[in-house]
Amino acid sequence: MKVLFYGGTRFVGKALVSSFLSKGHEIFVFTRGKLPVPKNITHLKGDRSNDEDLKKISDHSFDLIVDSSGRKLEDTQRLLEFSGLPSFRFIYISSAGVYENTQFLPVSEESQIDLESRHIGKAKTESWLMSEGIPFTSFRPTYIYGPGNYNPIEKWFFDRIINGRSIPVPFDGQIITQLGHVCDLAEAISKSLETDKSINQIYNCSGSKAVTFKGLIETAILATGNKINDFSLRSFDPTKLDPKARKLFPLRLTNFFTDTSKIKKDLSWEPKFDLLNGLTDSYKNDYLLANHEKVDFSSDDLLFD
Repeated sequence: MKVLFYGGTRFVGKALVSSFLSKGHEIFVFTRGKLPVPKNITHLKGDRSNDEDLKKISDHSFDLIVDSSGRKLEDTQRLLEFSGLPSFRFIYISSAGVYENTQFLPVSEESQIDLESRHIGKAKTESWLMSEGIPFTSFRPTYIYGPGNYNPIEKWFFDRIINGRSIPVPFDGQIITQLGHVCDLAEAISKSLETDKSINQIYNCSGSKAVTFKGLIETAILATGNKINDFSLRSFDPTKLDPKARKLFPLRLTNFFTDTSKIKKDLSWEPKFDLLNGLTDSYKNDYLLANHEKVDFSSDDLLFD
């Protein structure tokens, strides 16, 4: 198929492009050109907010369009205005961050949307695609991790482990979260193209198991080749912090995990990475290869005021 990616050189987009290339698709990417573009693809350089740049995609027609960088409804509407509708499918990368906090877990695709969410534009885009009758499949991952992650999730923990520091943890570390590896997300998206069941569907997509913060920290320690008993966890009270704040602690400070049974059933998909293997992959194939600046840990002290 002839595939257009809006974004394709960072993290999720990069993993998707790699997956689609391996399956023999003809790939076009529309990016600002700040990062290298893989070989064997066509780069349409431009900014999605610039009409003159978007005109470059009007010269082509596409079977599949993948939007991994849209945040607002207007973003997607403008893109499709210039590209036209794909003949096969529109793939949208949404977020489980659209869901409202709830006492009923795990969160399903039918759970209440948080109208104040910073991701609400993604939920509005899904609703618009459905109302317009545009064949689409949307994916709502929870916390995505893996090599190339530009969000400070696993790095936040690795930094403290490698520097031998005590690791801040909310309360007793029993808050539950959920991570999904970027390559598993890419594989799920690829498999969605193999069945009509996925047309006009929204899927939660993450790891099979939820994990406590304490379990996550201990798994990160093991992923670095260290021993759990060599590290201490320092408890802090998160009640004074914004529950969704990720400046001082990188994860939502409430129980947050999703039901992934729908995507497993419809796509016959199972994640290949468990948490230990996934964090080990991040550590060996990303963290150890990066040039790290000296980390400022002064923000940790703010957690204990």
